[in-house]
Amino acid sequence: MSAVLLEGRSLTAALAALRKGRLDPRAMAAAQDLAYGTLRHYGQLGFCLDQLLSRPLSDPGLRGLLLIGLYELAQTSAPAYAVVNETVANVAARQPKARGLANAVLRNFLRRQDALASLAAQDPGARWNFPAWWIARLQADWPDRWQAVLESAMQHPPMSLRVNGRRTSLPAYRAALHEAGIEAAVTGEWALTLSKPRPVAELPGWASGWVSVQDVGAQAAAALLDCADGMRVLDACAAPGGKTAHLLERHDLDLLALDSDPARLDRVRQNLERLDLKAELAAADAGNPQAWWDGRPFDRILLDAPCSASGVVRRHPDGKWLKRVSDVESLTKEQDRLLEALWSTLKAGGKLLYATCSVFRQENEARVQAFLARHADARLEPLSLPEAIDGQWLPNSLHDGFFYARLVKA
Repeated sequence: MSAVLLEGRSLTAALAALRKGRLDPRAMAAAQDLAYGTLRHYGQLGFCLDQLLSRPLSDPGLRGLLLIGLYELAQTSAPAYAVVNETVANVAARQPKARGLANAVLRNFLRRQDALASLAAQDPGARWNFPAWWIARLQADWPDRWQAVLESAMQHPPMSLRVNGRRTSLPAYRAALHEAGIEAAVTGEWALTLSKPRPVAELPGWASGWVSVQDVGAQAAAALLDCADGMRVLDACAAPGGKTAHLLERHDLDLLALDSDPARLDRVRQNLERLDLKAELAAADAGNPQAWWDGRPFDRILLDAPCSASGVVRRHPDGKWLKRVSDVESLTKEQDRLLEALWSTLKAGGKLLYATCSVFRQENEARVQAFLARHADARLEPLSLPEAIDGQWLPNSLHDGFFYARLVKA
């Protein structure tokens, strides 16, 4: 917890460091559940902890242990006595003199839980478990829907699969799941959503490339890019490769997948190898075509732009506590830079799909409108996106939050 909240490390990086300690799989899974849950509810938990302390704690690790204990007491069905005993023991192992403090905080929370919940309901950050600036931005962007967006972000995300049409069909794979005792609903052209998340190793044909894990909203990109066999296609920010693979599953393409991070590009390579798909891969800054472009224009470009990831925060609850207003400002400059650079590599009559996993208008509709204002040779093409608002899918029980806009070059 302290690695995320005080050191600014991502939850993914913090958990990766924990895995190096070689915990057994069950202990690792439990640690991951506690970390995700605590960060998801950190607004309320942090508020309550501050009410229970007479002065701030000097040890950030101690604060993290107490937050996890409060999470277990408030949000899980674990017996209170077991949570108190385990948390106190963990605190004592770290700082023996704090044993009494930990015991007092947790037992005081149990006595005052209802009163603390009433107080927390009056504080926006504690009530919604989001930073004040994030709440204010959603209220401005989605005045009639901001509460639903915040409530959706507090739910556990669905686990959706993308069936590889080159290996099997959706009905056949659904039948294979059923035979394995895994129930799933059809939620898209190639999408199945599991009734209960499962480790990928339990999925039929996983190692053979029959299926991939991908949110239903992310699966829309491949169809919206409007490709046809034989086209030259650029996936400009490809990692981890889900959209790259989906494009290749649908069409025979001359596809170049770029990513500025060689380590992340290796994940694209691994995903394509498992699915037995081929693409040209290059580690390069998509915003600097002189370093990687051979001068042959592309028929289609997918720009899945770096963004705040505000539409997928339920999958990455650390994001809402790590991001700042200044980060969004920096990201919009990067989005503009990438759009400008890639437009020159698109052929006349070609199409560029601008995509983000954000729900902030500044990163989405505003970027597209600003681009159109600068480019007389660009027009916005209508998209078939049921229930979308100006290209924006807000998160719900079926999919995460995504924005799509298709630009055509005159």
